[in-house]
Amino acid sequence: MRYSEIGILTIFFLLLSQLSFSQTRTLSNDTLPPTNLQGAAPNDSLKIDSLNQKKETLEAPVYYTAQDSMIFTKDNLGFLYGEAEVKYGKIGIKGAFITADLDSNTISSTYGLDSVGKEFGYPVFDDNGTQYEMKKVRYNFQTRKAFINQVVTQQGEGYIVAKDAKMNSDNSFYMRNAKYTTCDLHDHPHFYLNLSKAKVRPGKDVVTGPAWLVVADVPLFPVVLPFAFFPFTQTYSSGIIMPSYGDEMSRGFYLQNGGYYWAINDYVDLAITGEIYTKGSWGIGARSNYRKRYKFSGSFNTYYLNTVLGDKGLPDYSVSKDFRVNWTHSQDPKANMYRTLSASVNFSTSKANLNDLSYLYNRESSNNTKSSSVSLTQRFPDSPWSLSATMNINQVSRDSTISATLPNVSINMSRIYPFKRKDAIGDERWYEKISMSYSGEFRNSITTKENRFLQSNLVKDWTNGMRHSIPISATFTLFDYIQISPSINYNERWYTSKHMQAWDPVKKQNVVVDTIYGFQRVYDYSTSLSFNTKLYGFYTPWKIFGDKVQTIRHVFSPSISLGYTPDFGKPRYNFYETYYYKDEYGEDVEYTYSPYSRMMFGTAPTGESGSIGFDFKNNVEMKVRSDNDSTGYKKISLIDDLGISFSYNMMADSMKWSNINTNIRLKLSKSYTLSLSGSWDPYIYELDANGRPVHVDKLRIGHGKGFGRLMGTGTSFSYSFNQDTFNKLFGRDKETGKDENKEGENITELPDDGTLGRNPNEETPRTSVFESDEQSQGEYDADGYLKNSVNWNLSFNYSIRYGLGSEFDYDKMEYKGEFTHNLGFSGSIQPTKNWNFTFNTDFNFDLKKFTSVNCSISRNLHCWSMSANFIPLGPYKSYNFVIRANASLLQDLKYQRNSSPYNNMDWY
Repeated sequence: MRYSEIGILTIFFLLLSQLSFSQTRTLSNDTLPPTNLQGAAPNDSLKIDSLNQKKETLEAPVYYTAQDSMIFTKDNLGFLYGEAEVKYGKIGIKGAFITADLDSNTISSTYGLDSVGKEFGYPVFDDNGTQYEMKKVRYNFQTRKAFINQVVTQQGEGYIVAKDAKMNSDNSFYMRNAKYTTCDLHDHPHFYLNLSKAKVRPGKDVVTGPAWLVVADVPLFPVVLPFAFFPFTQTYSSGIIMPSYGDEMSRGFYLQNGGYYWAINDYVDLAITGEIYTKGSWGIGARSNYRKRYKFSGSFNTYYLNTVLGDKGLPDYSVSKDFRVNWTHSQDPKANMYRTLSASVNFSTSKANLNDLSYLYNRESSNNTKSSSVSLTQRFPDSPWSLSATMNINQVSRDSTISATLPNVSINMSRIYPFKRKDAIGDERWYEKISMSYSGEFRNSITTKENRFLQSNLVKDWTNGMRHSIPISATFTLFDYIQISPSINYNERWYTSKHMQAWDPVKKQNVVVDTIYGFQRVYDYSTSLSFNTKLYGFYTPWKIFGDKVQTIRHVFSPSISLGYTPDFGKPRYNFYETYYYKDEYGEDVEYTYSPYSRMMFGTAPTGESGSIGFDFKNNVEMKVRSDNDSTGYKKISLIDDLGISFSYNMMADSMKWSNINTNIRLKLSKSYTLSLSGSWDPYIYELDANGRPVHVDKLRIGHGKGFGRLMGTGTSFSYSFNQDTFNKLFGRDKETGKDENKEGENITELPDDGTLGRNPNEETPRTSVFESDEQSQGEYDADGYLKNSVNWNLSFNYSIRYGLGSEFDYDKMEYKGEFTHNLGFSGSIQPTKNWNFTFNTDFNFDLKKFTSVNCSISRNLHCWSMSANFIPLGPYKSYNFVIRANASLLQDLKYQRNSSPYNNMDWY
C-alpha cells in the first residue's frame, strides 16, 4: 500500500470521534461499506446523545498525500514529510513539511534542508489556480485566513516580496516591510520600492503607505512617497503615456513622446503622441498596430514635426515642416488564394529623420535613398487573366528628389494556345503550337522635388500613358536538334499629350516649346525568326594529374535570328515631325524628332530594319569526386554563363553594326555569385567642321582600336563575416564538431511528435522563484571554468559602376570614363554575454572620408539595461546615454544624458 492509503486507515477511527476534521478518501479495493460520519449507523437502535454530537465545520473533504511518511498522534496532530500536499476544495498547500492540527483546523507548512544545508521544497499555496510561493505558512480552513513568512507573488510585470503577510478570507493580503520590484532575484533584488505597509488584492491593485526607492541596497532618501497605488489588469487598456523631458540649446526645453494610448479592441490599437519645445518647435504623431488571425497584420506610424530654429528677424531664423509615414501590411496566405495585398511604406521628407531625436541614431537616418511600395494582385480562378496595381515612391535625401508612380496598373493574360483542340486525337497539328499572350500597363508618374510634390498639377506635371503588347509565337523542331521560333509582336501606346520642339538660340539646343493635350496613339509591329540549338563538349583530364577531376563539360548555345521592322518615321504614320533652323554657326539644319520620345513608353522606332542577330552563350561545369555526396560525385560550376550578342542591320545606310553586349556570371561560392555585364561601342569619334565630336561610320577594329570601347559596366556585392565563418575558413570547427558528435552518441533521441525541447511523457519539474541564480553567466567546461565565447559580425557592401562621362578627350578622341563607388560597413561585437557594441558607416569616395557614422554600446544589467548611442563625426555629432529598468511598467524609471546636434551651432 501507499503511505497515503495507510494513513487513511490509521486515522479512520480518529475521525469518527473528531468530526471537526473530515477525511473522505477511501481505498478502491476496500470491501467495507462507507460509514456515515454524521451519526450512528442506520441499523443501530441506540440514539446518539445530541449534547455530545459535534457540528460539522468543514464544507468539503480534505485530501492529503506525502512522499516519505505521515504521522498522526493521539493529540490530533498530523505530520506529513516529503513532497507533502493537502487539498481542501479549491485550496491546496504543497511543501516539504506540513503539520496539521485537527482540533483547530490549521495547516502549517515550511521548507526543508538537505545534507549541505540548501533549502528545498518551498511551500506553494494554490487558491483556485492562483499560486503563491513562500517559506512558511499557517492556514486555517475554517476562517480561510493565513499568516505567511517571506511570500513571493507576481502581479503584472512585477513581484511583491513580503517578510510578513496576513491573508484574509477574501484572498487579499496585508503586508509589512514588503518589496515591489520587477527583478526576479527575489532574495536580493537589485532595486525595489520598499513598502512599509500595504494591502494587495491579487490581480487588481496594490495600495501602500509610505514607500521609498532602494537601488543596490541604498535607500534614495529623502525621496519618499506618502502613498502609492498600483493597478493591475489581465487585459490591455487605455491610458496616458507619460512624456520624457530634456533641453536643447537651439530648440529649448522640451516634453517628448507624451500622449494617450487607446485600446480600441482586440484587433487594433492607437497611440497619439507629441512633443513641444519652449522656442516654438512642436510635433504630433500617431501609431497603430492591427492584427486579425488568419487574415492580415500590420502597423502604421505617421508623424508631423514643425522645427523652428533661431530668432525672428535674424539671419539664422528658419522654419522647417517635416513628416514621416511608415506602413507595413502583410496578408496571411490562407486568407485569400486569389487576392493579395502587401505594403511596405517608408516615406519621409529629407530632413525628417535628422530633426526627430527618436530616429537620429537609427540606421535609416543615414540612408540616402528610401523606397515605398503598395501592391494589390487579383487572380481569377480558371482564367488566364490577372490584374495588379502598385504604388511606388523612390526618394533621394541628398537632393530631395522624389520619383513617384501612382498608380501602376497591369493587366496580363498568360500564354494560351487558341487553336489547340480540347479533345485531341492523333498527333499534334502544326497550328496547335501557335500561342499568344497579352500584357497591358497604365502608368502615372512624376519626378520632382519634395517641396513641389504636393503642389504639382495632375495634368501638366504628371506624365501618364498606357502600353499594350501582344506577342504571337510558335516553336517547331527541325532535324531533332534545331528549334525554330517564328514570332510577331505588336505594341501600342496611348498618351494624353505630345511635346512640340523648336530651336532655342540662347540655350543653343532643341527644347520643348509647346504641349498639345489630347488622345494620342502610337503603335509599331515587327516580326522575327530565330534558330536555336545546344552543342555539348566533354573533356577528360589526363590521369597523370590525378583522378579527382572526372569530366569537364562545355555547353555552347548559339542563336541566330532574323528580324524585320518597318520605318515608322515615314510621314504616313505621323509619328515624327521635321523642322529647319539655323544653328549658332549660321548653318541650315534639318532636325527630325518624335513628339512622343520623352514619354514614359517611348515612341515607335525610326528607320527600316532588317537585321541578323547573333547570340552566343557558354556554360562550363566540372565533375569531381566527393566523399560528402551520396553519389560519390559533385558538380562545380566554373563559368555559369558567358555570353555575347550583337546584330547587323542590312537595311541601314550607315552604322549597320549594333553595340556589342557581353555578360559573365561566376558562382564563386554558395552564397555569392559575381555578375558583370557591359556594352561596347564598335565605332569611333571624329570632329566635324565646327570641331565637335560626332559618331562616324568607321569601325574601331579597322583603325587599330580593338573591337569596341567599353561604354558601361558595373557590379555590386556584399558579404558578412562572423566567428562561425571565420572558424570554418581556418578549419577550427572540425575538432569541435568531432567532440560534439562523440558526446552526443549516447543521447537518446526523443520521438518527433511535434513538441519542442522536452519529452511529453515526462512532467517538467517546477522551478522555485527562490532559486533565481544571478551568477549564471553561461556554460562551464569540464574543469568548472566559464566558457566565454566572443561573438562578432562584420558586414560590408560595395558597388562600382563605370560609364562614359560628358568630358571629351581630344587627344584620344574618346569620351572620358568615370567610376562611381559606394562602400558601406556595419558590424557588432559581443565580448561577453551582457556587453554588445554595434556600428555602421558609409565611405564617400568624392569627399574621401567616412560619413554618417552611428555607434551604440549596450550592457545588460539583469533587470536594468544601459545603452549609449553616439555619432562621432559629421554635422550631426551627438550622443545619448540612458540607464533604465527593463519592465515596460517602469519605463519612466531611468537616468538619461544626451546632447543634440542642434547644440553644435555656430555663433555669429
